[in-house]
Amino acid sequence: MLIGMPKPPGSKSSAPATSGAAGDSVIFDVTTADFQAKVFQASVEKPVIVDFWAPWCGPCNQMMPLLEEAVRASAGAVVMAKVNIDQNPDLAQALRIQSVPTVYAFFQGRPVDGFTGAQSASHLKAFVEALVKMARAGAPDAIDVPAALKQAAVCLAGGDPATAQAIYGEILAQDETNVAAWVGLVRTFIAAGQLEQARGLIDGAPESVAKNPEFEAARTALSLAQAKPAVSVKDLEDRLARNPDDHAARFDLAMALFAGEYRAEAVDALIEIISRNREWEEEKARKQLLQFFEAWGPADPASLAGRRRLSTALFS
Repeated sequence: MLIGMPKPPGSKSSAPATSGAAGDSVIFDVTTADFQAKVFQASVEKPVIVDFWAPWCGPCNQMMPLLEEAVRASAGAVVMAKVNIDQNPDLAQALRIQSVPTVYAFFQGRPVDGFTGAQSASHLKAFVEALVKMARAGAPDAIDVPAALKQAAVCLAGGDPATAQAIYGEILAQDETNVAAWVGLVRTFIAAGQLEQARGLIDGAPESVAKNPEFEAARTALSLAQAKPAVSVKDLEDRLARNPDDHAARFDLAMALFAGEYRAEAVDALIEIISRNREWEEEKARKQLLQFFEAWGPADPASLAGRRRLSTALFS
């Protein structure tokens, strides 16, 4: 059944009867807020199965007890997290869940297997047993973190936040206090329009990460993404047509363009202010441009091109 499908008339909102209980360390519920800790980070030690379900989904209710039985038969070698998509729509969207039931398996911070649609008891048993064998075979080789960070940055700058997100997850599974990976992960959710998820990551970052000055880039990116221009782009352009030296209007235009993901155009507007009056409001345009670069990340093409143009404007 599709996520966007309306609930059938008379459908119940209660969870299917299962053997899981509050405080259960083998089978438990997860939400958007604790997915990072209970799935990505927990999968460093053992495989974590994630069952995306909905109360109104009949196949979900039929399959869940069978999957739980198979998981419990692994005697703790595999654990199972349950995500109610009605209560966690942002998480379902971020992970591109198109229908339920959908089941993913994570190990070492990365998805390693999965399926969509209800499956037989024998299929579920084989699915869990394969994960147990994978865990017993040992952890995958450690990844090259610097290379992975570069790869993720390129994916994000190229408009592929989903792949970047997976790479950052692998890095954090290996090193949960890697600040660059935390900042990058926040940016992937911002790029996907998942601002609440980005806020949850910022609020849930480990203390050592949150206190690191480099983590401020994540907060800056979210703050700028949440900024809402007070007037429309057209109104601002009309003001500038009447008075090209209206720097306040041009600055607001840059912010509106930034919010609309018109990166090159936003850079153009601020560079124009700098070219016309570098000292306007204590170099407000230059300072804002640097915040744009921080929010986009150093590998983003708009940041690279913008820094070259800023250098030219300042030193020409």
